[in-house]
Amino acid sequence: MKKILITGGAGFIGSHLADELLGAGYDVRVLDSLSSQVHGPRTEPPEYLDRNAELIVGDVRDETILKKSLRGVDAVYHFAAMVGVGQSMYEVAKYTSVNNGGTAVLLQALIEKPVERLVVASSMSLYGEGLYRTPLGEFVPGHERSIEQLKARDWELHDADGNDLTPVATPENKVPALASIYALSKYDQERMSLIVGRAYQIPTVALRFFNVYGTRQSLSNPYTGVMAIFASRLLNNNAPLIFEDGLQQRDFVSVHDVAQGCRLALETKAAAGEVFNIGSGNHYTISELARRITKVMGKDYIEPEVTGKYRAGDIRHCFADISHARRVLGYEPNVSLEDGLSELVSWLEGQIAEDHAEQASAELSARGLTV
Repeated sequence: MKKILITGGAGFIGSHLADELLGAGYDVRVLDSLSSQVHGPRTEPPEYLDRNAELIVGDVRDETILKKSLRGVDAVYHFAAMVGVGQSMYEVAKYTSVNNGGTAVLLQALIEKPVERLVVASSMSLYGEGLYRTPLGEFVPGHERSIEQLKARDWELHDADGNDLTPVATPENKVPALASIYALSKYDQERMSLIVGRAYQIPTVALRFFNVYGTRQSLSNPYTGVMAIFASRLLNNNAPLIFEDGLQQRDFVSVHDVAQGCRLALETKAAAGEVFNIGSGNHYTISELARRITKVMGKDYIEPEVTGKYRAGDIRHCFADISHARRVLGYEPNVSLEDGLSELVSWLEGQIAEDHAEQASAELSARGLTV
């Protein structure tokens, strides 16, 4: 029985991965700081974390705790990170310390004590804008929109002649365009891990997660995924807040499918040294997502609020080309958006959510990070 360490394993994705690995016969150890932003003021382990997973409470930046966590471990999933595009733009030192610095401490320890595999959680945010097609059929990387364009509420991307560009699925070979401190830190986590893995013969895999949703996502953290933020607003009978015009497109993937992809990254020999998109292969507008979750929650009487505002670090369209993961990992998403939303809403019954979305929006506005 192989022992697997998951840093950040008491969180949303990490805990589902723990379930996936335990179900597949692995021995699981979790290192997690139980951050109050994610877990609230409680200090005890979350109820959803399987008691068969050994929990060590501590910070990944603590070398002593980390070395203790690595004893007897065969492989590592590195999920410990601060998450949030908007917050990263004014908590620069904190995001850099946890995400970049924490990864450096882990890699230093792995140089001294290599493991059979390292799987690092990366993010679709590093793409910035996704891939686009011109009116002539050429594929081009999306470019950053100017402040002047955004102030004019001209949301779509155009070519040099002013023609609209059409978004298409983004593959792994699209050149990164780092639009936020969070995106930069995730790219650093990915590249640092692959560089050290290659140099020290530690087979390493980077997984670029798209918009993950599902049960256990923090409902009181205003910097988490948009699905959880919308659910928190609706649980408090508040309208979901939609930036821009709501027509921006994203790939929403069930956490169960993500856990499957993570396990395959551990078990597939050919995955070493590779980077994979982990998404659903589908895409939806933010407005459509808001309408769907509002309907499933029985809150049809609440109309989502389209703010017409832009946040620094946001991008227009980005959704996943998952053909590489299908071909190499054998990855195949199984959970439809309809089924995933039904499961999420069933879990939401009885959940308590503190709605901090307006407070988070005010934080960005006070710093000039919204237009």
